[in-house]
Amino acid sequence: MTGKLQTSNVTNKNDPRSLNSRVFIGNLNTTIVKKTDIEVIFAKYGKIVGCSVHKGYAFVQYLNERNARAAVAGENARVIAGQPL
Repeated sequence: MTGKLQTSNVTNKNDPRSLNSRVFIGNLNTTIVKKTDIEVIFAKYGKIVGCSVHKGYAFVQYLNERNARAAVAGENARVIAGQPL
């Protein structure tokens, strides 16, 4: 999986105003799925301003809460690389 988007690694973890526009992605097979893959999958829900990938999980930071809620509704339980999110 590859993509052409490139976003910041910062997900505003210290900014309480951005909390509701951040999406936690758990049960992620990060040995196969990379940051660019996450960006491609989640970009259809709105402008991504940050994406950070860690071992087994990731965060996607959107501009607003509406985009984050749409992403959760659209991708919850989606199977990526053999694992449900």
